[in-house]
Amino acid sequence: MKKPLIGVTPLFDDRMNSYWMIPGYMKGIMKAGGVPVILPLTNDGDSIDEMMSRLDGVLITGGPDVDPRLYNEEVVMESGILTPFRDHLEMAVIRKAIEVDKPCFGICRGMQMMNVAMGGTLYQDLDSQHPDDADHLQPKPADKPYHDVDVKAGTPLHDWVKADVLGVNTLHHQAVKDLAPGLEVQSIAHGGDLVEAFWAPDRKFYCGVQWHPEFLFHKYPQHLAVFQAFVDACK
Repeated sequence: MKKPLIGVTPLFDDRMNSYWMIPGYMKGIMKAGGVPVILPLTNDGDSIDEMMSRLDGVLITGGPDVDPRLYNEEVVMESGILTPFRDHLEMAVIRKAIEVDKPCFGICRGMQMMNVAMGGTLYQDLDSQHPDDADHLQPKPADKPYHDVDVKAGTPLHDWVKADVLGVNTLHHQAVKDLAPGLEVQSIAHGGDLVEAFWAPDRKFYCGVQWHPEFLFHKYPQHLAVFQAFVDACK
């Protein structure tokens, strides 16, 4: 069987003026049977349409804060680095994936971008806007679970990980505030109400997770299962 070709949105180093990539995104896709390719940072609509016509799915990676102006809010003092050029690419790629119903998987910032693309909003800074008992910025290394999430029965995530509670790593200070229309919760932070995963029931595969399975899949099969579900949907 032909392996699916999956686009992965790049990370950007402003000081070095270079693209870069965390290997786990690529290795997770390959382990699950896909072929990953890093996308260029472009806002050219024709180029994005051409890329999307050739890809079988897209993975929206983690990274800097999402620009709050995309969901009609002003930037708060606690907000971090913004990368509008990356926002433009990812917003266009996500909306094209929605238009043609192509599998789209978001990790951390990627999940947040997918929520904003469908009309949702974010907490710009959890400590000041939504404090809770969980620490969402774990110390390094990130290759081990740090807190639990409650997985909702009857969701695809529950089918993939086969558990009501899942240990995850956590490296974020922003998160979903208002869930976009058309999205449903798959998991929340244990003991709280913060959305940790969502999906769109009417799409082929439109799923976001707030944690980082790219650091966990090689040790924990439940996190490989998430990559596997995505790659299978791209076939």
